[in-house]
Amino acid sequence: MPLPKLPSKPATILLAEDYSTVGRANPVAAAPAAATARKAAVQAVAQPKAAPVAKPKAVPAPVPVAAAPAAPKRNAATKIKQVAALMVAKPAAPVAPALLQPVAAPAPAPAAPAVKAKAPAAKAKVTPITPVEKPHPAQHKPVEVPIKSSASRAADQTGVTKLFVLDTNVLMHDPSSLFRFEEHDVYLPMMTLEELDDHKKGMTEVARNARQVSRTLDALVGSTDDEAIEKGIPLSKLGNKDAKGRLFFQTRLQSADLPMGLPVGKADNQILAVVRSLESEQPERPVVLVSKDINMRIKARALGLPAEDYFNDHVMEDTDLLYSGIVQLPDDFWNKHGKDMESWQENKGGTSATFYRVTGPFVPSMLVNQFVYLEPKNGEAPFYGQVKQITGKTAVLQTLRDFSHSKNNVWGVTARNREQNFALNLLMNPECDFVTLLGQAGTGKTLLALAAGLAQVLETKLYNEIIVTRVTVPVGEDIGFLPGTEEEKMSPWMGAFDDNLEVLNKSDSDGGEWGRAATQDLIRSRIKIKSLNFMRGRTFVNKFLIIDEAQNLTPKQVKTLVTRAGPGTKILCLGNIAQIDTPYLTEGSSGLTYVVDRFKGWAHSGHVTLARGERSRLADHASEVL
Repeated sequence: MPLPKLPSKPATILLAEDYSTVGRANPVAAAPAAATARKAAVQAVAQPKAAPVAKPKAVPAPVPVAAAPAAPKRNAATKIKQVAALMVAKPAAPVAPALLQPVAAPAPAPAAPAVKAKAPAAKAKVTPITPVEKPHPAQHKPVEVPIKSSASRAADQTGVTKLFVLDTNVLMHDPSSLFRFEEHDVYLPMMTLEELDDHKKGMTEVARNARQVSRTLDALVGSTDDEAIEKGIPLSKLGNKDAKGRLFFQTRLQSADLPMGLPVGKADNQILAVVRSLESEQPERPVVLVSKDINMRIKARALGLPAEDYFNDHVMEDTDLLYSGIVQLPDDFWNKHGKDMESWQENKGGTSATFYRVTGPFVPSMLVNQFVYLEPKNGEAPFYGQVKQITGKTAVLQTLRDFSHSKNNVWGVTARNREQNFALNLLMNPECDFVTLLGQAGTGKTLLALAAGLAQVLETKLYNEIIVTRVTVPVGEDIGFLPGTEEEKMSPWMGAFDDNLEVLNKSDSDGGEWGRAATQDLIRSRIKIKSLNFMRGRTFVNKFLIIDEAQNLTPKQVKTLVTRAGPGTKILCLGNIAQIDTPYLTEGSSGLTYVVDRFKGWAHSGHVTLARGERSRLADHASEVL
């Protein structure tokens, strides 16, 4: 049996005689008087009432045992030998009285049971007994903090305005980036303007952004003389009051010494030469290069030039702080908030719900349509509710419909966990016009959305049809052009919906094969698959719109889609921000993150982050270990 770990506090030190493998070769056996004194001290400490001994107040400041000798770390047996030898050399006279003073044990217990009782406790700390459900969300990624250059950090501390030199990819990524630097100045090298001119042709998003930047620069330069361009053009000229700095252009040739071997004609090297020249011309002012190109920033840092990424397009730096739509109530919630509580019942749509009006300090941290739950550990019934109204420190909570019960199934689908029940309450609520569902693969996003859509299109007739769309970004190599109509071209991208429709059709076993075939034809007639490329200008009336893989959309594309909603339309955005395939999009700048953060707290929208996978045990294990 392996030895327990050596405790770090003198109040819990175990005797060397109690370890069979150590006691035979221990010099403690040669000093019976000292061993007897130490044994009495350990017996007194091992009593159940000896808990105050472990407090820092009971232990004197200079503890000889805690200050281990400066020897190389070895196994537990070697450490016990060292401690035992140290205690023999210096009997624990100052330690034993301090340990025995606060102990009020009626009768000393035998040493052997006390030591045996400590050993399982040491094991229980290392060995998990039962798997406990992880708090929501299940897994967190490491926090990604944007790294600023040393010159930028020093300028932030001193309050000096900085001069940002923009790379071309920053302007093509965010056309409004010129006005996102607050009181700092912006400098555009001539090579940046040349690259903008090279990318202005075409119908891509990059070409549109390049043309928009060119129009913005033209409006800033218009009606400005040459001296004003030399001194800097105010960025607030077009009405952007947040931009208090000035815009500078490269008006003369600036040469700087770069390391030998760098190609002079390359655009990146010319921009680096401009940054180094500006540093030599304005030594009292920090000059920082801003670029979305990772290799450009690495090259600048290698040359000793300050360089940063462009962070202003990020909705948030740490996506673990993203709104989850769910909050766990504290254990004493009803004690603090149930003093003047009011409750009543209402019947809406054939289902009755109980409402609670509570007041307390926890209410201001809530948001409208946020789900709250309390699962007591003392065996009481759990509480699941939704925040319907907030006024100061007063909130109205509504109980939920239990979709985990078979009588409340949605097209044969029932909720398998707490988060799926929350999601179905949003999907089946006609007052909720915009729903976002986040979760890893296998959490049931597509299945729940399709089941809710079929139930409200074919059963309750709340919507006319289901419209499904998604971003056509391939995971691997593109297979080329696809033949056929718009629907036929989109069908290979809709394999996930076909799989879920097959699952939903199997639940109907009453009509036999012919009945299932008729049901499948009816479902196919009510589901339309559309491409994102033809969404601009459309208006959807009484539609159930599902946007799958929404994490690959930019904030601008999401705005284009959500603004297509007409009267009586419900829009669903599904996705997993950990699976972004679009270049230049990150978890912080994704369109799905953007809408989740902007729509939180609106009375007609809701969001749920699904935490637990329900696909299969193989898929769950693969998502954990791979």
